[in-house]
Amino acid sequence: MGSVQIVTTILAAAITVVAVWLAVRAVMKMTAVIRLGQPAPERFDDKGSRTKKMLVETVGHTRMLKWSVVGAAHWTVMVGFIVLSLLVLEAYFEVVTPTGGLPIIGGWTIFGLVTEWIGILGLIGILVLMAIRLRNRPTRPGGRSRFTGSTMWQGYFVEWIVLLVLIFGFVIRGFKVATDHFEYPTWATPLSHAVGAALPAWESGASIAALIKIMISMTWLIVISLNVTMGVAWHRFLAFPNIFFKRDPAKPAGSGLGALRPMTSEGKPLDFEEADPEKDQFGVAQVEQFTWKGLLDFSTCTECGRCQSQCPAWNTGKPLSPKLLVLSLRDHAYAKAPYLLAGGGKDLTGEEKATEAQLAHMDVLALAEADRPLIGTAEEGGVIDPDVLWSCTTCGACVEQCPVDIEHVDHIVDMRRYQVLIESSFPSEAGVMLRNLENKGNPWGAPQNTREDWTKGLGFEVPRVGEVEDFEYLFWVGCAGAFEDRAKKTTRAVATLLNEAGVSFAILGEGETCSGDPARRIGNEFVFQMLAQQNVETLNEAFEGREKSKRKIVATCPHCFNTLGNEYGQLGGEFEVVHHTQLLAHLVSAGKLTPVQPVDGGVTYHDPCYLGRHNRVFAAPREVLGDSIQGELTEMPRNSERSFCCGAGGARMWMEEKIGKRINVDRVEEAMSTGAKTIAVGCPFCSTMLNDGVNGKGAGEQVEVVDVASVLLRSVKPEDAAGAKEAAGAAG
Repeated sequence: MGSVQIVTTILAAAITVVAVWLAVRAVMKMTAVIRLGQPAPERFDDKGSRTKKMLVETVGHTRMLKWSVVGAAHWTVMVGFIVLSLLVLEAYFEVVTPTGGLPIIGGWTIFGLVTEWIGILGLIGILVLMAIRLRNRPTRPGGRSRFTGSTMWQGYFVEWIVLLVLIFGFVIRGFKVATDHFEYPTWATPLSHAVGAALPAWESGASIAALIKIMISMTWLIVISLNVTMGVAWHRFLAFPNIFFKRDPAKPAGSGLGALRPMTSEGKPLDFEEADPEKDQFGVAQVEQFTWKGLLDFSTCTECGRCQSQCPAWNTGKPLSPKLLVLSLRDHAYAKAPYLLAGGGKDLTGEEKATEAQLAHMDVLALAEADRPLIGTAEEGGVIDPDVLWSCTTCGACVEQCPVDIEHVDHIVDMRRYQVLIESSFPSEAGVMLRNLENKGNPWGAPQNTREDWTKGLGFEVPRVGEVEDFEYLFWVGCAGAFEDRAKKTTRAVATLLNEAGVSFAILGEGETCSGDPARRIGNEFVFQMLAQQNVETLNEAFEGREKSKRKIVATCPHCFNTLGNEYGQLGGEFEVVHHTQLLAHLVSAGKLTPVQPVDGGVTYHDPCYLGRHNRVFAAPREVLGDSIQGELTEMPRNSERSFCCGAGGARMWMEEKIGKRINVDRVEEAMSTGAKTIAVGCPFCSTMLNDGVNGKGAGEQVEVVDVASVLLRSVKPEDAAGAKEAAGAAG
């Protein structure tokens, strides 16, 4: 060992000891903060499926590759970080001697070949990512960036570290080539040999370069250890457990889609018949009241902004960005952590847990952070502004796009639950809807005895449950389908098509009440459970004696479809629920319905969030429309899983849209840009919102918004479609 190697060895050891010590301290701090969260015992079930899903999503990069160029570049960088960590380890041998290398595998040609090409691909990948970040920088002229609000220096820092580590990996190999100490052939390591041809034969060059590589790597570790909220770096480690502990590893998309997470206290579902607000947690009022998985979510956020770029609220000028909401909760949690870890905190009655002696020695900044309300305006010092909380449509675009499976919608609804149930704080116009649900069993406040009025003038009898001995499908009409004039046309069209196809079905009529979707998504879990339990009891009675596979329900509303199929199981209601477009697609393919008259003028289809993104039903409505028009649909730029929300979900249907551009207008403009004369929908909420948007644009005479079922009816029974339309208007 020469004098140069003595110095490089000492310096490498010194910076590594400091970096590792700081990293251990940082990991302990992060672990302590995450453990402050509430229990979530369900996250530990089915470890086999969880492991498989985690490996598929990380190694396969299945979620990242939805953004093909970014995903491919990120995959090469991720693989480079994992595999080329061996070359960082090898650098510790190279600072000791310029001819050093990894024991055993270091001399294998296959090792040299694999690491060479991973390094080359990694260089290409990181340069692509750097170019994308620069091209989408928030300060660029025109447009809103998905990186707006991200801590940009951290992204640049991480990318430059990766680039420099990769470069110095080739510099080390180049010096070995130049001094004839390199064991791999040119065909296996072409770039290393090319670098070596340009470098001098400096014996200590490899050791010096190895030291620089180690110092760059350890500087990265030191910086991230001193910044535990640096998600752009820490996600390299936290993404694996965050994906492993996702709510439902079996879901094909984000596990936070479909059903909402039940309202829990101490890790157990809340039973409102026994719940006590002074003993049980009602939603989330303090950051430590999120589950530990929620705190892990916040820590894992990469600040990539993919959620932000897809959010309908953000894209129409509203203050909600799912990314910024998560970052605000993350920063607040870590700023408040010293107070919480020292024994501070409020109990459910609002009393301080810490003693005066504990508070006297507490960090003043942590105490100030602890005094901030979780929900409050800027003047109140709130962490999350009320306008942010209530802008969410629960469309799930953020969850579907997130590469590390953060469950934004669950967290937003948990905060809403506390605001509604304990603070009675929510947009005033939604109060009418909630009172109607409690008193009338529907959000419009319509009399219950008019639920069957849509059946008048159909020309055939619509059977009721209890009046017929057997039926194949229970037709869940829904509140919109029973009371809202435009939705009643869809209800009549579906009933007509089912009758035409010879499908045996029955309705509950006045025995049906609201599924509870708007109550649950605004945060009123009490009203949701009241309605849901009533419906579950009614449905269980209607299907008494049948196994689950024969407890079939067809629903025209995706919100009902989602609630009955995904959430009623939480309350003892197990049913096979299909959307009407799925059943109609089956009936057409089976030859029981035959489209005969092509629907012309061009048709585009708007994917309802709760049918498409939340429940992955994309093909069925398109198949029905394709058969009806006997041609190709004209797709909007944002379609299928990236479909843009109509603005009605999350109980926004009953709230005024006062900030920014109206979401439905944005969507209508996109639909009209296709040139199609018909905008087909599969949801009564979408129908209302898009009709309002079309009328607002003064295009009611040029463009028609109509349900998929009505399009099919016009093709199957063109002679009856006009009459059915007139009858529906009369019935309304």
